[in-house]
Amino acid sequence: MQGAKLYEAHLDTSNLERSIIFYESLGFTVAYKIEVRRAAFFFLGENKENMLGIWETKDTPIKRNHIAFSVPPEELKRIIPFLKENGIEARESFGLSSKEPIVHPWMPAASVYFYDPDGHSLEYISVLQGDSRPNLKPMHLSEWEKI
Repeated sequence: MQGAKLYEAHLDTSNLERSIIFYESLGFTVAYKIEVRRAAFFFLGENKENMLGIWETKDTPIKRNHIAFSVPPEELKRIIPFLKENGIEARESFGLSSKEPIVHPWMPAASVYFYDPDGHSLEYISVLQGDSRPNLKPMHLSEWEKI
């Protein structure tokens, strides 16, 4: 259906309380917690635009997943220091260091990657102005800005 947008995603965790603390450190607020089901839900964005659910699963192995959170380009440059302040390390990706955001020229968009306590791959991403450059490989944002 045209116009559909992703509203909700869920991740498994081995420790609900630890995950709540982690996602709160990213600035997310718990909207609802179901203690008996060992689940917590976070609203993201204004007006409850998106929701993230975290479910504790003690009896089954956790399947690692990937989720990207959209942020404005001007905010993306502050993400790596923000993560460091909260004890979270950005990770290298596409063979590039985590010293600054990584640009995907085919989109174009810039990203910062990191892991949650259960090993889920998380990403902050910003769509950039300009034309798609699918002939270029991923690069650091400072390199992209010189093109």
